[in-house]
Amino acid sequence: MTAILDGQQRLTSMIIGLRGSYAKRLPRKWWTSPDAFPVTRLYLDLLTPADENDQNMAYNFKFQTPEQASADNANGHHWFLVSRAMDFGEASDIYDYIVDAGLAADRENKYPHRTLTRLHEMVTVDQIISYYAVEESELDKVLNIFIRVNSGGTVLSYSDLLLSIATAQWKNLDAREAIHNLVDELNSTGQGFGFTKDMVLKAGLVLNDLGDVGFRVSNFNRQNMELLEDSWNRVSRALRLGARLLASFGFSERTLSSDYVLIPVAYYLHASDLDAAYLTSAQHEADRRQLRTWVLRSLLKAGVWGSGQDTLLTRVRSAIQAGGQNGFPPEAIETEMAKIGKSLAIGPVELDEILDLQYGKPQAFVALAMLYPNITFQSEVHVDHIFPRSRFTRARLSRAGVPDAEIQDFIDLVNGLPNLQLLPGTVNVQKQDVMPLDWVRQLWPGEDEQHEAARDSHLAMHDMLDLPEEIVNFPFFYEQRKARMRARLGKLLNAQAVTTPQTAAP
Repeated sequence: MTAILDGQQRLTSMIIGLRGSYAKRLPRKWWTSPDAFPVTRLYLDLLTPADENDQNMAYNFKFQTPEQASADNANGHHWFLVSRAMDFGEASDIYDYIVDAGLAADRENKYPHRTLTRLHEMVTVDQIISYYAVEESELDKVLNIFIRVNSGGTVLSYSDLLLSIATAQWKNLDAREAIHNLVDELNSTGQGFGFTKDMVLKAGLVLNDLGDVGFRVSNFNRQNMELLEDSWNRVSRALRLGARLLASFGFSERTLSSDYVLIPVAYYLHASDLDAAYLTSAQHEADRRQLRTWVLRSLLKAGVWGSGQDTLLTRVRSAIQAGGQNGFPPEAIETEMAKIGKSLAIGPVELDEILDLQYGKPQAFVALAMLYPNITFQSEVHVDHIFPRSRFTRARLSRAGVPDAEIQDFIDLVNGLPNLQLLPGTVNVQKQDVMPLDWVRQLWPGEDEQHEAARDSHLAMHDMLDLPEEIVNFPFFYEQRKARMRARLGKLLNAQAVTTPQTAAP
């Protein structure tokens, strides 16, 4: 069996031009009218080149009826039926046509002969069709070749092709529609996510406990696709619940650095048969806290969600299978992760790299969420500058008394993690350009013991007890808070570190 994997449209268009015809309904004609669809064929003007056009066409091609072509030949054109070029056997046939058509009278005008000769060469001599014949029957290799060849056109990913295979094998549901609809629904959760169909397809393999979860054609066989269709309601329910859970942790498209972290979350919810009550019930509060901590640590550790995701997902799945009946099992999961070189233990150098994170990086949100877990995410939460960024211009810093030689140092620090905090979006909008200590006093304006205690509690909770009055003392505050954040984060991470085995499993 021979099949054309790509290029059907181009080949069809070529055949229409060389051998076929084209019919298009004329305006103001009824569909049922016998002359509504005149049959046209492709002609080439041998006398006049193409006018200047957006497609940069050098030659003047046109679909028209024989009557239209004949009538137009009296207006300085000579329309040649393109399919006739296939009938010329030798160069002399082309010359004879030019002479017989009266196109050789003007010996200075070589355009007709050159144009017809070029057309004949293109359709009978030049090998202008590039193709690659694949003799073997391994569909994975064929699809990879297709993706490379097709990269210049409408780009299709490997998952696009796998989705087509799934669509062809589902019996009762339209796989393409179901998966795209689910992606849209997931991405409208909370403040919005950026999940992809790749993630949903991968989740389908993982949540159905398939041994191999790689994007290979062999994994999208009829048996597996029937299993995915039968379990679709449960899989999609777990993914929707998982997205809501991540949103309750404060994540959104801006702050979630890996889509695939949703898969183990959804797998745990799926395997434990948990429902929407899990999101808020006091009964599951400790379990949610453990799951949240693992999610944050896996996103904070560099490289965890980079390469080797299939192996990571299957290892995490195995740990949940073994210990998930008694709640979310972070220790078992992290032990399995460490075996494949993805330990969540953070060393001193990595700790310093975390503390050097800059505003706008997803990990900056993760680090702040880990450090200050008392923030609630029932509404949108912003990563906010403690000392307003708007005050860190050269002019404003100079007016505030910062020496010229130190201004650039101030500017270099303003976006660093020690000058960032998490605030509800509405509060952040209210805060705007206000200096941090003034803002805290606005929140608790009284001078009595109760208001003073509330202020001190807030500042201590966020490692800001020595918040200065003036911006000139900003660098000292920055370094002091950085040291406290380092101690706090080191304690949080080391307290839950998992020892890396001496021998890593392959």
